Amino acid sequence: MKMDHTDRRILAILQEDATLPVADIGARVGLSPTPCWRRIQKLRSAGVIERTVALVDPRALGLGLIVFIEVEARDHSPEWQQRFLAGVSVLPEVLEVVRMAGETDYWLRVAVRDMAHFDDFYGKLIAAGPLKNVTSKFAMERCKSSTAYPVTTDPAG
Repeated sequence: MKMDHTDRRILAILQEDATLPVADIGARVGLSPTPCWRRIQKLRSAGVIERTVALVDPRALGLGLIVFIEVEARDHSPEWQQRFLAGVSVLPEVLEVVRMAGETDYWLRVAVRDMAHFDDFYGKLIAAGPLKNVTSKFAMERCKSSTAYPVTTDPAG
């Protein structure tokens, strides 16, 4: 989908607060509510806006320990990859899985209550498929957290 300056401004606003009324968003970008609503719907149908969610403080849920896990695969076959991804995707503690280039094959971001919860999770992780190496790094403090991608109003970037 080709986006113009107004589409990009709408995206920047929605990434900051998706609960704003369409009329407020439209006023900020110089559109009346109906054309603004149509643009938002077009961005949704094109897959630019994947979904709208509530961001929750993990500590409020008792999930105060964030762990970054590097996984090196023993096997790189499509069958192993499918088994591994299916296994980790069903674990609710896994917030994100990224396939990497370099020495680490996968990077996982995981939220758990404490070290005992992590130990239980670790057993489930290693059961997801034969792994060569697993390295866990524990976050001490969340210094910045954002889900907003930088949106430039210049389509060229």
